[in-house]
Amino acid sequence: MTTLAEQIYEAAKPLPEPLAAEALHYIEYLRFRSGREDAQAWLSAQETALKKVWDNDEDEVWNDAKTL
Repeated sequence: MTTLAEQIYEAAKPLPEPLAAEALHYIEYLRFRSGREDAQAWLSAQETALKKVWDNDEDEVWNDAKTL
């Protein structure tokens, strides 16, 4: 029985170099996108921890700044 990774490899082998590079870039994008879920959890934790620092009169000018 072949693994999914082996199936992906076999499907990519006959591709011309430019298409193989595009497939690789897409796989890297999927890895990046899936890792962002963890990053979002870290951002939420930081926001909670820094709420007292951010919510003060001195920093009122930043309230309308765009967020990620």
